[in-house]
Amino acid sequence: MSKRDYYEILGVSKSASADEIKKAYRKVAMQYHPDRNPGDKAAEEKFKEAAEAYEVLSDADKKAKYDRFGHQAFAPGTGGGGGFHATNMEDIFSNFGDIFGDDMFGSFFGGGRRSSGGGGRARGQRGSNLRIKLKLNYEEIAKGVTKSVKVKKQILCNTCGGSGAKDKGSVQTCNTCGGSGQVRKVQSTFLGQMQTVTTCPTCNGEGTTVTAKCTSCKGEGRVFGEETISIDIPAGVQEGMQLSMSGKGNAGERGGMPGDLIIQIEEEKHAELHRDGLNVAFDLHISFADAVFGTNAEVPTIDGRAKIKIPAGTQSGKIFRLKGKGFPEVQGYNRGDQLIHVNVWTPQQVSSDEKDMLEKLANSPNFKPQPDKNNKSFFDKVKEVFN
Repeated sequence: MSKRDYYEILGVSKSASADEIKKAYRKVAMQYHPDRNPGDKAAEEKFKEAAEAYEVLSDADKKAKYDRFGHQAFAPGTGGGGGFHATNMEDIFSNFGDIFGDDMFGSFFGGGRRSSGGGGRARGQRGSNLRIKLKLNYEEIAKGVTKSVKVKKQILCNTCGGSGAKDKGSVQTCNTCGGSGQVRKVQSTFLGQMQTVTTCPTCNGEGTTVTAKCTSCKGEGRVFGEETISIDIPAGVQEGMQLSMSGKGNAGERGGMPGDLIIQIEEEKHAELHRDGLNVAFDLHISFADAVFGTNAEVPTIDGRAKIKIPAGTQSGKIFRLKGKGFPEVQGYNRGDQLIHVNVWTPQQVSSDEKDMLEKLANSPNFKPQPDKNNKSFFDKVKEVFN
């Protein structure tokens, strides 16, 4: 099933400002909030869908990539990630709950945001993002590829399951906030009583405290390790382009959300071809005799080798085009061509007999340079190829 357009989900246009996007998300999230729609799976999915859309459109860099490449900007497939893929309510509240305001969650939805265990506001600290470089050859770029990459990073501690505690009994409800993760204070002012809500200083908003730390991770809930990640690369990517996989970065502390994995694309140099946008270029060198009499030549392409016909009288600098033999456009239907630039090779050494023959030919009118009948310059010919 294809994903819906993020702008359509939030009901805003591409020109919407950051404030308009935030207000739109707030409206949609309030409409489909699970506390307003208990037991409604369809509403829950729309609530998650809105969170994913807001995560991308509220980030300037991710929004720019999405505007240019659509969902393909973030490695395709469920593993690739189009930004934040919400799997439960806790993840959403942990990441985006602040835009609703603390008091709204406390008063309207009946007492604090959700989390696992003691009902705290957030679980641990979010992990940092990771960046890797991935080299691709021309064939992989042209067709798209799935790469398995081993990444050294912080991973979830298997001993404690990410809690950072020695055992279940070591996780206790915070005595300071009673498990809410928030501390409310009422102060009297000349305007009346003012209520403030702050993050609990004892548990840092988690709602729980650890009395005995896990011996494997020393209470962090994560250890340094290695993970093999499958990365789906769409066809047509270019040097310097970045893809994002949500949740594949460093694990968070004590069950916090993991960071993202940022993949930067690098192109391996081809032995014979070079890239020019969507087009592929190749320099073909032919002899003087082949240019005069014509010949059949075999040239390399992304997909293998192809035969082309060089007509008699071909001039040095002539450009032939193999249509559709270039790179595809990411998230598009266009495809580039292969451009073959003909170079007539001039011998650097000749025998005395060859020299005599060439001197005789030099006096023939057929071997004297002739002006282009159409009076076209080299640059005009190049424009014709691209048009």
